[in-house]
Amino acid sequence: MSILDRFTLTDHVAVVTGAGRGIGAATAVALAEAGADVLISSRTEAQLLEVKERVEATGRRAVVVPANLAHTDEVAALAQAAYDAFGRLDVVVNNVGGTIPNAFLDTDVAYLEESFHFNVATAHALSRAAVPLMLASAGEGRQKSITSISSMMGRTAARGYLAYGVAKAALAHWTRLAATDLAPSVRVNGVYVGSVMTSALEFVAGVPAMKQQMEEATPLGRIGEAEDIAAAVVYLSSRAGQFVTGKLLEVDGGIQQPNLDLGLPDLQPETAPL
Repeated sequence: MSILDRFTLTDHVAVVTGAGRGIGAATAVALAEAGADVLISSRTEAQLLEVKERVEATGRRAVVVPANLAHTDEVAALAQAAYDAFGRLDVVVNNVGGTIPNAFLDTDVAYLEESFHFNVATAHALSRAAVPLMLASAGEGRQKSITSISSMMGRTAARGYLAYGVAKAALAHWTRLAATDLAPSVRVNGVYVGSVMTSALEFVAGVPAMKQQMEEATPLGRIGEAEDIAAAVVYLSSRAGQFVTGKLLEVDGGIQQPNLDLGLPDLQPETAPL
């Protein structure tokens, strides 16, 4: 096997959540280009159908399952749907997540719990449902891999990101613990994602000064592309990463601190509720 052959996923079956756009869409297409058939899911069917066309243009198959992925029963059902459609399951990419920044005093317990549910519980629900089906697909030389998309906010700190950062840090440690539980049968890894030009950062593209600030605060001098993350997922899912488990790759342009300051002020006595 050549070194490039290690990056192939010929005849593997993958589930990718949040696959209607951005990182999820790029990842689904990348896995297909590496040889995998994919089940793609998100809330918006029209977006999924566009991604399906891109997958099929590579010569691979795609199954579209629109779902509200904030509901753990719906996200868990994707594993069985992929197995029923393709007869096996090899790769899971947990790409559900995201939480709008909020000031500390505006982050109530319900907001924190919602962030944890959306970023961590959903990943656990899908992975827990997928593992028995992965084990049932064993013995044919295919990689068994789970990759979760975390964030550099799970390892750094900035104002306004408490709920999001705590949830992404929890997802990162879930990755380490799940890798221990599932070794050696299933490898479990994650990606600490930096600033990537997806719909979540569209407002940045429209404000040149803000975009320049983020680029200058990034050692590699640019905002990331969704394909940067997709390439990391292909590595972790394929034989190229077969000696890697329980790890979080930092795909963030080299930043050690957040490169977007929300400008939240210091708290003042009049800020606190009576």
